[in-house]
Amino acid sequence: MKKKEKLFMNQEESYKYRDMLNLPHHVSRTHPPMPVQDRAAQFAPFAALTGHHEAVKETARLTDERIELDEYCKAVIDEKLQKIQEQLSAEQPVVSVTYFVPDAKKAGGSYETAAGCVKKVDEYQRILVLTDGTRIPIDEIIEVDISLK
Repeated sequence: MKKKEKLFMNQEESYKYRDMLNLPHHVSRTHPPMPVQDRAAQFAPFAALTGHHEAVKETARLTDERIELDEYCKAVIDEKLQKIQEQLSAEQPVVSVTYFVPDAKKAGGSYETAAGCVKKVDEYQRILVLTDGTRIPIDEIIEVDISLK
């Protein structure tokens, strides 16, 4: 069994340092004393886990799973997009579109709804463009509502 480490000096050891025990505190002539606020700052806690709080917050953030539409729902959306494209020659139809936006940082994403006038339906790039500049991937659309002006 190990002996416990001594916390205090015994009488013999303190006798060796008796001449220094009552000396005044040394103050340097070349270096000014550190301000109290700076001394306190050096003992402030440091961020040992930098980014940990953000990582926990990101993990806790919820995302939705992408809904896979069946063939019938896809056909209904295609019909509505065709109707929108037909109306584009005469006017800009007003629509409300719900679509999936994939999350850049984790699996899943969120569903957003955009409303506005349709500028064009780009079948080559498969994008629905609204007059406000919103570009919606056609393959991510889950619902389209066409309203009359």
